[in-house]
Amino acid sequence: MLVTIRSALFFLGYAITTILYGTCALVFLWACPPLFRHRVLITWCWFIVYWLRFCCGVRFTVSGREHLQRGAAPKVVLSKHQSTWETLMLQGLCWPCSTILKKELLNIPFFGWGLRCLQPIAIDRSNPREALKYVKQEGVARLKGGLNLLLFPEGTRVAPGEKGKYARSGTDIAIHAQADIIPIAVNAGHCWPIHDWRRYPGLITVIIGEPIPTAERTSRDLIEQVEQWIE
Repeated sequence: MLVTIRSALFFLGYAITTILYGTCALVFLWACPPLFRHRVLITWCWFIVYWLRFCCGVRFTVSGREHLQRGAAPKVVLSKHQSTWETLMLQGLCWPCSTILKKELLNIPFFGWGLRCLQPIAIDRSNPREALKYVKQEGVARLKGGLNLLLFPEGTRVAPGEKGKYARSGTDIAIHAQADIIPIAVNAGHCWPIHDWRRYPGLITVIIGEPIPTAERTSRDLIEQVEQWIE
């Protein structure tokens, strides 16, 4: 019962702040410079992470922050994907970054409005071949524009203990942009389950790996290394 009450309180704050930030993005953030929009909306991501900690007792620890030093050359970040939690947390850790995501998310009222301000790369999964070409083109452009690129190579969330098929699109982009790859392991699925609206207390561990150079490497070779390290 306590978990249910605390989860309901969390979602109340989540909904209210999503409406506030989404309206803010719709009304005036479009007129502001991209990095300013990023700075403002990232505060919402951090708020949700700490609101979850306050309401539901979901703590976290991060190791390897030094591998994401701001001011360094942009990198391709490839992360394990078990929940929505890491999509929020990594926006802050990898700032400034552009995330590759499904196009449908941009159509969600309020949430999607704010998401558009973060310069994501939205893909249409109904046309996989064109989506891959678009992601590669836009991904390289974001990196050359000074943004990190965040991808979840499994494509969708997987439950703890499970593993999806790791796609090579992220490593392919990194090779063409001559950018290093940062692998990230995270176990948020225990506290923020896929098919359960309740949030459970616990400790989420985020481990950021050392940069992986891409020179003279193949995308297949790189994604195998990333998968082995994360898993």
